[in-house]
Amino acid sequence: MFRNWMMLYTSLMIIGSITSRGCKDSPLVPDVSEEEIQASHLDEELLATLTANSKGEGLDYFILPDDHDYDAIPQDPKNPINSFKVLLGKKLFCEPALALKPKQEEGKHTYSCASCHIPTAGFSAGLKQGIGEGGQGYGENGEGRILNPNYLVDEIDVQPIRTPSIINGAFNRTSIWNGQFGAVGPNVGTEHNWKEGKPTAFNHLGFEGVETQAIAGLGVHRLEVDSSFITSNYYKEWFDLAFPDIPEEHRYNNVNAGLAIAAFERTVIADESAFQQYLKGDIAAISNGQKKGALLFFGKAKCNSCHDGKALNSEEFFALGMPDFEKDSDVLINKEKDFEKSKKGRGAFTLKEEDNFKFKTPQLYGLKNMGFYGHGGSFLSIREIIEYKNKGIPANENVPASHLATDFQPLGLTEDEIDALTDFIENALDDPNMDRYTPKAVASGFCFPNNDSASKEDMGCD
Repeated sequence: MFRNWMMLYTSLMIIGSITSRGCKDSPLVPDVSEEEIQASHLDEELLATLTANSKGEGLDYFILPDDHDYDAIPQDPKNPINSFKVLLGKKLFCEPALALKPKQEEGKHTYSCASCHIPTAGFSAGLKQGIGEGGQGYGENGEGRILNPNYLVDEIDVQPIRTPSIINGAFNRTSIWNGQFGAVGPNVGTEHNWKEGKPTAFNHLGFEGVETQAIAGLGVHRLEVDSSFITSNYYKEWFDLAFPDIPEEHRYNNVNAGLAIAAFERTVIADESAFQQYLKGDIAAISNGQKKGALLFFGKAKCNSCHDGKALNSEEFFALGMPDFEKDSDVLINKEKDFEKSKKGRGAFTLKEEDNFKFKTPQLYGLKNMGFYGHGGSFLSIREIIEYKNKGIPANENVPASHLATDFQPLGLTEDEIDALTDFIENALDDPNMDRYTPKAVASGFCFPNNDSASKEDMGCD
């Protein structure tokens, strides 16, 4: 990386020398085009801007670790990453054989974690509203999943809020939109809300958010490791390799399955995105337009006031007055009690009035193919959400002005600037190879991520 940026510095010095003398025919750099001169100036300005926003760390402040560099990936001290644990978690994440606690017998072995976290949809749901059990079909990218007519509304496992992506999850100490999972960081002092019998009770195990959510999520979404799963699906050896220090009588259970899934999720990193390649020294990895968008991101648009660091996220919660899930054609089921609770965001967990309507700042990599944006899935493109923030006018009348983030103000971006910023977030931050996190097969041999008959037909899976 250092060598490439030194080459850039040399080029900038030469081009600067040529342009300052008005001599384009210098033998030092033959045939330097206006576009190349513009790119060099953009690189110079962007490098300076990134450095100024790096809190003294330089470009390393923004560079994601390689997904196989376990030592560099943030991890829970109580759940150290190892290769066997990651491989086990990768398979369990997509394994319909875990679907052992369905509401209806026909739902058994038909869904998995990956039913709502699809790699090619930015590890989010292909629909506005993710469906686990009680859904059927897949389409091409998860968008074809529909409700199973044999299920009652209360039997269907449906998300009351937009499914959060797991990409770059290692850079979160708490998880999901209201940050309720995780015993550390922002959740220190919230112990009185970790109620027994509720998913938040798993915070008492003392893990960080990725681990706690994975453990709790297995039960919430009717997935389970039991003796039949271990003996019939060839996972015993994988658990033995992943957890050799845990006595056998305590080795095969949902807690360790969740820890393996969390270890895998921590390795789901968008390190092959164009912006990451640029940061590592490939100055041609992003276009001039995307460089202009990056300058806006870290400058006039002030995006990095909330979206910061390697994952362009934060551990903070803000109210931006965005719409919630509503009764419209894209919401398949409105479970009113769950919907009303989800609308309160952080406040639904902390029970503090001042936290109402505040949601966790998400990371910004891999958004391109999600299709729905915001906690309510109310924006259908990245450009729409940038336009919303540019106007700085809340759309949700239920959010008091006193709760709105102080930075939620009109930005004054022009249409061209919105285009450049959209291009940067949509394309420069996109990792086109997220399928590398999909296993070739799961041990059960089932079709995945879904194993219902309609999904198998959609996917051409026997």
